[in-house]
Amino acid sequence: MITKVVMPKLSDAMETGKVIKWLKKEGDVIKGGDVIAEVETDKANVELEAFGSGVLRKVVVGEGAQVPVGELIAVIAEPADDINTLVAGTSPAPASAAPPAVAAASAPAAAPPATETYKSTPATDKVVPLAPESGAPRPQAQMAAAAAAPTGPRLVATGAPAGVGGAPGAGGRIKASPLAKKVAAQSGVDLGRLQGSGPGGRIIRRDVEAALAAPPAAPGAPAAAAAPPPAAAPARAPFVIPARTEAEYEDVPLTPMRATIAKRMPMSKAPVPHFYVTSEVAMDRAWELRAELNALEGNPKVSVNDLVIRACALALLKHPGVNASLQGSAIRQYHRAHIGLAVALEGGLITPVLRDCDVKPLVQIAVEARDLAERARGGKLRVSELSGATFSISNLGMFDVEEFSAIINPPEGAILAVGSVLERPVVENGALATGRRMKVTISCDHRVMDGAMGARFLQDVKRLLEEPLRLLL
Repeated sequence: MITKVVMPKLSDAMETGKVIKWLKKEGDVIKGGDVIAEVETDKANVELEAFGSGVLRKVVVGEGAQVPVGELIAVIAEPADDINTLVAGTSPAPASAAPPAVAAASAPAAAPPATETYKSTPATDKVVPLAPESGAPRPQAQMAAAAAAPTGPRLVATGAPAGVGGAPGAGGRIKASPLAKKVAAQSGVDLGRLQGSGPGGRIIRRDVEAALAAPPAAPGAPAAAAAPPPAAAPARAPFVIPARTEAEYEDVPLTPMRATIAKRMPMSKAPVPHFYVTSEVAMDRAWELRAELNALEGNPKVSVNDLVIRACALALLKHPGVNASLQGSAIRQYHRAHIGLAVALEGGLITPVLRDCDVKPLVQIAVEARDLAERARGGKLRVSELSGATFSISNLGMFDVEEFSAIINPPEGAILAVGSVLERPVVENGALATGRRMKVTISCDHRVMDGAMGARFLQDVKRLLEEPLRLLL
């Protein structure tokens, strides 16, 4: 039996993929389920598993080559099978022209992408078609009309790639951003002796600046291990202005994640007519409730963002018109609150999905949201967590941002931007007092909803946060 191995497709936004490494070579015996190659998509690194057994007869695409989705990259067959007709007309794609040393020096800064496994499936399996530009599964009614899948891969989640962090990985390469490498080279800092604080232990500029500001060790004395900052009040890294370089500028290549963001944002901001509604929330009672919950022994820590997630999930049930998206000539209203949480990475932004927030208690949301964010930064998200949100939340409060407007993540119909909780003078019952206030701004797709609908939703979010005991029901 002849098995075609093609470049897998992770989402509708993905057009090409890159063969990073062949884990099997021509002539090797292959069994179903064997990992034969690693490829790079627009969202993640994935391992390609064979579903057919036989011999890896032909590698059509070499390592480092970028090829369109669905293109033949290898053939698995029995020794007696004739594959000449299949490979006729295909020519091995050349590997990346850049030599290894140059490629390493010019590698773009990016957090380690999530690594999943693509497992090939027989041609009798069905494919769940993806909604345009979203990566989200289409509804069951449309799934029934899906065509049979071509001989190709199916997704199975695995862990993150090895070798992440400041320590040297495979081949002795140190994980550090290009800017950190430049500052270290100019100041004579040995990156091999630093512990990275970036995603996955990656060395970033502030780590180099902290090493420069640290007092030198006594001669002959071994370097002391860096003590972790206190959990209660972590010390800020010193503000150090890097030395001016001779070069007037540098061009930093787009990472696959940043390239996807650059492509998708004009698809949202330009064609989607945004409008914005802002409200100020009195957070005094929510702040007190959070403090009481976090003081309970053995209780998971609850953040302000967890309270916002729970409030939005409950409000979305009452306002299905906000929990909606435009689908051709219809507006699709969702009956479950799958909330996307914007997580900033060094190489871009990712919005993993926390599902069924409307039926999860606050404590469970707190645990799962923290786990989701940590795995997003560590490149360990599962495939199901990369798409399918019905509403998103972007919180910049931890960066002392008072107020901002977020861009809708298509095909969703709305996104909530959350600012800092600030202590300020307020007027209560005609008297001047001190209160905690937080501004929230909802960005809405005017094709899906009107201003009054977005405002009523925001009113209920505000009420739930100002009467926070409702969040515990």
